[in-house]
Amino acid sequence: MKKIEFVASAFNINEIPKDDLPCAVLCGRSNVGKSSFINTLFSPLKVARTSSTPGKTRSINYYLVERKFYIVDLPGFGYAKVSKSEKNYWERLITNYFDTNKNISTVFHLIDARHKPQPLDLMLNEFVRSRELPYFLILNKTDKLKQSEIAGIKKTVKEAFPEIIFGTNAFLFSSVKHTGKKEIIKLLASLYLS
Repeated sequence: MKKIEFVASAFNINEIPKDDLPCAVLCGRSNVGKSSFINTLFSPLKVARTSSTPGKTRSINYYLVERKFYIVDLPGFGYAKVSKSEKNYWERLITNYFDTNKNISTVFHLIDARHKPQPLDLMLNEFVRSRELPYFLILNKTDKLKQSEIAGIKKTVKEAFPEIIFGTNAFLFSSVKHTGKKEIIKLLASLYLS
């Protein structure tokens, strides 16, 4: 996987691309590192804009990979410093996106390895599984933890999401050390390019 291009930022459902290419959707709490995740997979290209300000991504961003499928970056959720009306807007946008887009083929849920899964993570997991979509969990920012801490958070995450198996539908990831990069690229290639 070498070719990726930014295609569109959609602020409402009518603005998403109209073709029938499958979508791998990235979702997670604000500041979980979705943009860095994309950039790491396709480095040295830096196609996704990153920001140190949580809640910066306010649109649904589409990236076309190898002209075969989209990686779709959804707005992060759960950041406290946005207005209630903006939170409601995001919630409606994301719910409508899942309800109306028939091209979603996989969902990648990113969780910050430094924190145990939050109530919103549990809700997102339930939301996606209720739609019976293939679901992969990415435990991100593992470079910020010691090995003993990684073992602890893996246990905590497994308790929160009993269905996950690390190495199968759950992966450790770091955009700093490139942990998990090969595994995710192999997974995406098997899903979309084989």
